[in-house]
Amino acid sequence: MRGRLTLVYGSLFLAFGVVMLGVTYVLVWQQLPGKAVIRGATNLGPVPADPTLPKPEAYFQEVVRETRDDALTVLLTQGGIALLVVSAVAIALGWLVAGRMLQPLHRITETARRIAESPAADRGLHERIALTGPDDEIKQLADTFDLMLTRLDRSFDGQRRFIANASHELRTPLTLNRTLLEVALQQESASVEVRQLGTTLLAINDRHGRLIDGLLTLARSERELTERSYVDLADIASHVSADDVQVDLAEAATVGDPVLLERLVQNLVDNSVRHNLADGGWVRVATYTKDDLATLEVSNTGPVVPRYEVETLFEPFRRLGRDRLAGPGVGLGLSIVRAVARAHGGEVHAVPRDEGGLVVTVTLPAARPWQ
Repeated sequence: MRGRLTLVYGSLFLAFGVVMLGVTYVLVWQQLPGKAVIRGATNLGPVPADPTLPKPEAYFQEVVRETRDDALTVLLTQGGIALLVVSAVAIALGWLVAGRMLQPLHRITETARRIAESPAADRGLHERIALTGPDDEIKQLADTFDLMLTRLDRSFDGQRRFIANASHELRTPLTLNRTLLEVALQQESASVEVRQLGTTLLAINDRHGRLIDGLLTLARSERELTERSYVDLADIASHVSADDVQVDLAEAATVGDPVLLERLVQNLVDNSVRHNLADGGWVRVATYTKDDLATLEVSNTGPVVPRYEVETLFEPFRRLGRDRLAGPGVGLGLSIVRAVARAHGGEVHAVPRDEGGLVVTVTLPAARPWQ
């Protein structure tokens, strides 16, 4: 925009300068006489004996015409040079003025970029532009942007509080239900039907408990991290991987919340094991550091995943081929993985294998030696 404004300013100045120079040329051309007007004296000297020589009157008229033409030529050339020099100065000043005028827009853009690039979804919403100056269109834009950020911040805070409060409120009745069911099942007078019903209800109660735990983790991972410490993804992967999981672990150190990072690795490994349905299938976990990124890679065999459905797997309560989860999971595993990764300034990507299964890669900023 700065270049376009400068080009417009310079083009308009040059166009008006050319018009002014043309008008000046016409006015001067009209004022300068085309021939000499001789009054009084009629004898301008003896007539030359050589007929090829011009007569004195004709010679005088020629001098007047040449002087007029020279003056107009000088006006055009010198005026054109002056116009080019002044236009160059005007374009340079226009560049500086345009930059000065657009400086508030740069501030708005930088603030929006910082918020958009914040690792957590709502971490930068507390920031405001707070632009000062005259109440012009740019300040109105900045104030509108600040108002939008305020409303978004309140919306995110309300959403987090609702999820956290609802999850905590639901824990109490679930715990009470579990206690009552366990007491009922321990009674000797309980029939087989009652025991079967109690076992089913306990399984449903456990699933609801895992759902609430997942919601709490998801809500926590979308906040700004309050605890940061040195964590090696290789240590976590070694701890959560079962004996039948293939591991290739090299140091992959990062800085973050150890509890959330352990949940990230645990969810990926559990998901890979749960969906590894092919006969003779395998699950492989690898960690390494490359290009200043601590990387966790979990791959497995399993059903073929269409590429167009990969992104939907990271949405809450979604599963391959169906909207709601009917199995033992609660549909929040990969959602929590992505939320935790972004809260730590990283990303997660999934690529389907042609033979079936997925390769899920999590990249986090590597820990520096002094951290």
